Amino acid sequence: MIDLKKLVSDVPDFPRPGILFRDISPLLRDHFDAALDALESLLTEVDWSGVDVLAGIESRGFILGAALAARRHKGFALVRKQGKLPPPVVDVAYELEYGSGVLEMQRGHGRVLLIDDVLATGGTMTASADLCVRAGYEVMALAALIDLQIVADFRWRTLSLRAAIKY
Repeated sequence: MIDLKKLVSDVPDFPRPGILFRDISPLLRDHFDAALDALESLLTEVDWSGVDVLAGIESRGFILGAALAARRHKGFALVRKQGKLPPPVVDVAYELEYGSGVLEMQRGHGRVLLIDDVLATGGTMTASADLCVRAGYEVMALAALIDLQIVADFRWRTLSLRAAIKY
């Protein structure tokens, strides 16, 4: 079994001084299947049968979510930064670790697994889950490749985050 955490590079002072960035590029480059296996195992077969669509959060969530959607024969939806999707879209404003932003999504329906690469403070995941609901989806599960555990036991409504790697 591969220790995925050892394949994540630590980049100090990026993107700002004092921030320790967890770079998943080496993991994706050298052991992408293992990363997908770990994410896939976060849900039981019963859980997977209750998911229609994976929603990936821009941009690394696209990589993980689209690959899992293809692997599991599910649909894929995009959660993007403002101005990147053609209208009509639904949007939500939110606070980031370094400022604020707006996320957008096209309307849809079905039961969704929301996925991103890293959960830090939870602001992006919370906003994205709220956005999925506004767009017409029912959020069934939240997943991230990495949980930095800045927020102990992160939850959105009644759902806990499922993470393959925890710091």
